[in-house]
Amino acid sequence: MQVAVIEFARNVLKFENADSTEMNPKTSYPVIDLMEHQKDISDYGGTMRLGAYDCRLIVKDSNVFRAYNKLSVKERHRHRYEFNDTFLKDYEKKGMKAVGINPETDLVEIIEIPDHKWFVGVQFHPEYRSTVLNPHPLFVDFIKFSMEK
Repeated sequence: MQVAVIEFARNVLKFENADSTEMNPKTSYPVIDLMEHQKDISDYGGTMRLGAYDCRLIVKDSNVFRAYNKLSVKERHRHRYEFNDTFLKDYEKKGMKAVGINPETDLVEIIEIPDHKWFVGVQFHPEYRSTVLNPHPLFVDFIKFSMEK
């Protein structure tokens, strides 16, 4: 999701040099930024956003809702940087939508481009919940969609 957000900012929103502050702390467009509560932490240790967090699916007519078939999911995270929602309205005006939000923090967890055949980006790690016998719902839906097309 983070790289997709950066690419969209640079090429669709025309935010020249948009980036993550993890890679470019001086970017003019910090579309991916250090989580607010992480900004005063210098000893990283176990300070990442680790573990399972709730995600509320806010768009029923979406790929992720079709994949999960429910409005609330819990997914595992491991990161310190997030989508900078200061720019959310810019993204939504140009076609990238936030379709999954953390209900406690309002952090963007899932983005989609509805005009694209199947474009989903997630902040969490679906591979953490996936096994050969029980693949993650997003992987299953993507493959199913691809086979139908």
